[in-house]
Amino acid sequence: MGKNDISWQDILQAAKSNFASTESEPAEQPQEETKPANRTVLDITFEKKGRGGKTATIISGFEISDEETKELASKMKAKLGTGGSARGGEILIQGDRRRDVLEYLKTAGFKARII
Repeated sequence: MGKNDISWQDILQAAKSNFASTESEPAEQPQEETKPANRTVLDITFEKKGRGGKTATIISGFEISDEETKELASKMKAKLGTGGSARGGEILIQGDRRRDVLEYLKTAGFKARII
């Protein structure tokens, strides 16, 4: 090996020391900061009126931006395998999915109740 060659042992030692230094730093908790729903309770309601006989589950009471609401709606629709939309600070999920929505929101860290 020449002067400028680095052995794999040196690389491994550098990686270990780098890992040890990041491990000792206090872990950030961005999840608690990005979940402002802990301050409020979301309301889950069921509607049939004015929808041509079709049913819908409505989630309201969000204190997050419209972009975050749309992102949450997208994830929820994918997880539940249903359609829906997000606008005006509310999420609409097609069908009577109140229990499923409640379970999803609780696992996502939100406080919610069925009205």
